Amino acid sequence: MVLVRQEIGDVLRDFRLQNGRTLRQVASRASVALGYLSEIERGQKEASSEILASVADALGVPISVIMREVADRMAVLESVNVPDTVPAELVVGYSSLTPTR
Repeated sequence: MVLVRQEIGDVLRDFRLQNGRTLRQVASRASVALGYLSEIERGQKEASSEILASVADALGVPISVIMREVADRMAVLESVNVPDTVPAELVVGYSSLTPTR
């Protein structure tokens, strides 16, 4: 069984290491307890969206990039073929929509 928390932890660790940052540096910048961030990276704890956002910000990586990497890794583990682009039938008419907030 593929666990989302494990994949999130692996991705966060990989981005941290790619940036040459220590666990202590990221935890401090994200205002997250060192032990808690360690447990998240090891897949032992579920991270809230707020914690994920803080860690992503501390890493200088958009949360969307982190979640896309998690999704891509899970697709590989589940042997799912995910297209790199949105199918044309889903895009039709979308560009004419104006985003509202």
